[in-house]
Amino acid sequence: MNLHTAPRRRFLALAAALGLNAALPLAALADTYPSRPVKLVVGYAAGGATDIVARLVALKLGEQTGQSFIVDNRSGANSNVGAEVVTHSPADGYTLYLYTSANTINASLYSKLGYDPQKDFEPVGMIAKVPNILVVNPKLPVHSLADYVRYAKEQPKGVTFASSGSGSSIHLAGETFKLLTQGNMLHVPYRGSAPAVSDLLGGQVDSMFDNAPSALPHVKGGRLRAIAVTGPERLALLPDVPTVAESGYPGFDVQAWFALAAPAGTPKPVVDKINAELNQALATPDLRKRLADLAAKPEPGTPEQLRSFAAAEIARWRGAVKASGARAD
Repeated sequence: MNLHTAPRRRFLALAAALGLNAALPLAALADTYPSRPVKLVVGYAAGGATDIVARLVALKLGEQTGQSFIVDNRSGANSNVGAEVVTHSPADGYTLYLYTSANTINASLYSKLGYDPQKDFEPVGMIAKVPNILVVNPKLPVHSLADYVRYAKEQPKGVTFASSGSGSSIHLAGETFKLLTQGNMLHVPYRGSAPAVSDLLGGQVDSMFDNAPSALPHVKGGRLRAIAVTGPERLALLPDVPTVAESGYPGFDVQAWFALAAPAGTPKPVVDKINAELNQALATPDLRKRLADLAAKPEPGTPEQLRSFAAAEIARWRGAVKASGARAD
């Protein structure tokens, strides 16, 4: 195998770290991977949707490979803290990252990042996508998306929509709809989803484009009214709630998503091995059911598909962030 100097040095370092014979080809790394526990870094605290998805995937990958996949929560700065930890880790496949839609939003939301959301990661594969749900306080005289748009235009002060913070996917789902409808919508940011939902339940704010896992229990319990789903399909858990697209806004598709990534420079054979294990996990009935309970749709695919998708998301959110005026620094 004809290796250039830089890849050769990287290979020698990886081989030494893994206890391999340096004379073996790079493909040999995948043959023995994983030979020790793998760390999966999550940029959010334990208990949230991102953490739950990470733990479900880690458990299944551990069962398949016979090695532990250990979730390491490194929360802070809208997942940037965890992202930086990963980009400064060895590119050997033993540190992975739960890459999400937040990372593609952060590319525009922060004027200075300690990492490049595209260049500093090696895409491994998509895990799942989760739509948001436009929910309103039941006291609001709104029962459809047409009602919501009309109400926003008729009220002198418009309609308020809460979010878990400026620049969050919840915020930008609302901003995207506001731009589309030119509605009189006022954003009310909170420090996290829980206080936002609390004030929505109490009637202090009118509405919220909340993540489905957070909104579903309140909708099922009659404490919030679901108006529309922001993904391309209706949710099996809410079959009577239409999508925004079918309610008069074709093409509207705003979803949170979760993927696996590794530090840039991780050898392709190792990336392909992890991708194959991930796609195998996403095909198992038990993991698919657990994800479905979170309103998450499994999205198996290739590293190349994830790379293209992430690049498109970065470009897409750049316009929405600029239009919203949101900044995080």
